[in-house]
Amino acid sequence: MIRHTGADVGFVEGRDLDYETEAKAVTTHCHPEPMQAEDPLFILYTSGSTGKPKGVLHTTGGYLFWASYTHELVFDYRPGEVFWCTADVGWVTGHSMASMARWPMGPTLLFEGVPNYPSVSRFWQVIDKHKVEIFYTAPTALRSLMREGDAPVKATSRQSLRLLGSVGEPINPEAWRWYHEVVGEGRLPIVDTWWQTETGGVLVSPLPGATDLKPGSATKPLPGVELQIVDAEGVVLEGRDGGQPVHHRQLAGPDARRLWRSPALLRHLFLDLSGQVFHRRRLPPRRRRHYWITGRVDDVINVSGHRMGTAEVESALVLHDDVAEAAVVGFPTTSRVRASTPMSP
Repeated sequence: MIRHTGADVGFVEGRDLDYETEAKAVTTHCHPEPMQAEDPLFILYTSGSTGKPKGVLHTTGGYLFWASYTHELVFDYRPGEVFWCTADVGWVTGHSMASMARWPMGPTLLFEGVPNYPSVSRFWQVIDKHKVEIFYTAPTALRSLMREGDAPVKATSRQSLRLLGSVGEPINPEAWRWYHEVVGEGRLPIVDTWWQTETGGVLVSPLPGATDLKPGSATKPLPGVELQIVDAEGVVLEGRDGGQPVHHRQLAGPDARRLWRSPALLRHLFLDLSGQVFHRRRLPPRRRRHYWITGRVDDVINVSGHRMGTAEVESALVLHDDVAEAAVVGFPTTSRVRASTPMSP
């Protein structure tokens, strides 16, 4: 038991242990256990769009290297800086960037709570209190704070910040601009990162100070990653065509080794395009070789030859001044449902 709130608990002598008491009875030195690179490190469950949890198994060497490498590269991390990733540690972002990648890098800030309690200025107050230099959060959190206006942000200094980051979903241009202009006061670059539970570390992201930033774009693959755009049959698309991303060359091997108790499913989901690693995401036509991640290939509708995903619909909805956040979920439609649904005036 760790004493945290001071509340009375049903502590049973002989059964329960008090952390502070037990910590005093053991040495602070612990001999590390040597591990092989391919020894399992952890299993992290993810559901994706299937609704069925899949245990993604990562091994020790490749995962730790890739998480640390991409953390240092993407955030231009400098020894002694305070890095804050707001993600829950049960999510791969929190797992990799708030804990695992930090072991070889140095200290980080861990936060227990929500961004709107006891004040909607909570994030920015914590940044001022702990002099955070690098701040990494999700577009969902940003949009919820946008709803409260600029005043809660401007009530704080945020002068310690050097870099802003986005992760978890495509960031719509409106949220990107608010993040840059209000939170970063127009002086801070934003690294919009794209990666997955299965990769364990970032694949596509701008490099601060080196990559031209475009609101809503994850920009370019990191050094060591070769990304290609293919059609449904796995044929490489050249030029400005939109399609599905695959990567078939990578500096190290952090990709998930298997799905726990489902070895065949990993190959079905991610290795079904001539052995390349297939990401079930959709990209529109490239603009000047920058990449826009717009949604999942299995979550789109076809309207007059135009394939629209959830990200486009969500972005259109949040353009309205009265909409702070929108979540669009695909729903399978049958001819019977369409016939029974009246047209709106």
